Amino acid sequence: MENKKPGAVMIRFGELFLKSEPVRRQFMKVLISNIKSALTSHEIEYTIEDNRSRILVRSETPEALIPLLSHIFGVVDIAPAILTEPSLPALCNAAGELASLNLKPGMSFAIRARRDQVPGFTSQQLGAEAGGAVLDVVPGARVDLTHPEYEIYLEARKEGGIAYDLRIPGPGGLPYGTQGSVLSLLSAGIDSPVASWMMMKRGVKVHFLYIDTGIWAGSDCLNNVLRNLAALSSWVPGIRLSLNIVHAQPFFDLLMNECEPRYRCVLCKRGMLTIAEAYAEKQKFHAIVTGDNLGQVATQTLQNIVTISSSVTIPILRPLIGYDKEEIISLARKIGSYTNEPGDTSCRVVPPKPATAADQLVIQELEERLGIEMGNHALINLVKKVTVLNGIINNEEKDSEK
Repeated sequence: MENKKPGAVMIRFGELFLKSEPVRRQFMKVLISNIKSALTSHEIEYTIEDNRSRILVRSETPEALIPLLSHIFGVVDIAPAILTEPSLPALCNAAGELASLNLKPGMSFAIRARRDQVPGFTSQQLGAEAGGAVLDVVPGARVDLTHPEYEIYLEARKEGGIAYDLRIPGPGGLPYGTQGSVLSLLSAGIDSPVASWMMMKRGVKVHFLYIDTGIWAGSDCLNNVLRNLAALSSWVPGIRLSLNIVHAQPFFDLLMNECEPRYRCVLCKRGMLTIAEAYAEKQKFHAIVTGDNLGQVATQTLQNIVTISSSVTIPILRPLIGYDKEEIISLARKIGSYTNEPGDTSCRVVPPKPATAADQLVIQELEERLGIEMGNHALINLVKKVTVLNGIINNEEKDSEK
């Protein structure tokens, strides 16, 4: 038998099946567009078929598809596949071909067969016949349907037959760009890129804002922000992510020179949200995303979160609010934003003993005294735009905006 390697990648999707037919069609349209953008941006030649329950991407280099397709939101898993006629002989032959490549004598195996709108045989018959074909190719193998070492999946559908033996997980969720736009406060730390990724996974189009504190920030902060953005960009291949940087040192100079130290952090976070709200409203974004995690630091106690949130009227999304640090780090490793050597990412504004239960009225009185109740000192012109496309960082100067 001449071995036939997989020449296509099958894509499975999950939640889209639960949507109404009009919504499902729209989401599928966006998902396929995102797939095309990813492949086109990497100059991969391909053809794509939407068979309602499966998406099939054909290419002469299917191995090049895997790292891209497995990073597209809305994809549950992908599988390098052999495409055949939906007949019993063709699928059995494909099972034998896969087994000859990957099954060894002495190993246990199972056939997982499915049939949909194909007459002439049942799923059980397909599984039994394919199992016999595999044993003909690898005589020393043995069948174990409960705990096999190796599995072959066969699908007989009216559109054609599909055979595969490897399922590579994707991120799942909803297709990127189906749920509106938000502004994420991106930092040099661990939490904010994870929070952003979680919103991206739910189909939200995320734009990014970094508030640069100037001399009060660690020397490696900006590099880490850009590294975080590059990691996130790998999950939307072919789609441009934008980062706007606000140079806000004058605001932080004011906090350091004129503010009672223990209230700096609360005033800082309120000022950051004020800046973010002004930009989000200008760009017509629907909400702000932060990496807040309940009880993690002084500004994230429940009372301080309430006090800080009262500075804006725009909705604030906090996808990490109930996570513990180890869960966040685990996700950061998966995303690719985690590093063991972040360098100097310190914040020199943080006092030795920050307030953990700042009274809202006290904070508002402080803002009034400092003249920042409406963000007068905090709203700094946007002077630079940084964009990331497929992990390649480009800086471009832009005119100041008032």
